[in-house]
Amino acid sequence: MEEIIQEKISADHLLYVSLKYTKTCDVIMNLILRWRKMIETSIETILEYAKKKKKISSVPTNPVGQINAIRELFKKDKEFLEVIDLYEMFRKIKELRTERIGEFRKNVELRIFYQGKEINVNLEKLKEYADLLEKFISKVKQFLST
Repeated sequence: MEEIIQEKISADHLLYVSLKYTKTCDVIMNLILRWRKMIETSIETILEYAKKKKKISSVPTNPVGQINAIRELFKKDKEFLEVIDLYEMFRKIKELRTERIGEFRKNVELRIFYQGKEINVNLEKLKEYADLLEKFISKVKQFLST
């Protein structure tokens, strides 16, 4: 859990400090990668815990297997699954086509083309993601304390 919290603190710093002063798409990309690492760590921790509590028989080694196992564990929790969907995009972020818009300006935006859709990642969108991930971390804590 401590490693997850460390990743979150680093991500928050990128969002609330670095992005405020630099306003570049590189900072947005680094923030997304930091969140990806945080979610990955959370997934691995949850699966290890679930195995220990005998909720699953084994922990999948590949990321797709882990995602499927998590989807099965949390199939009733819409917000949790929303974060998993977000994580799937974050996993592919390096290979996706992106466009940088308004760098070094107040309205900096990273346009991501994912699954035939155009996703505009700007400050508002990042704050939405941050709120969603905040709830996600709370649910992870709650799950690990049962």
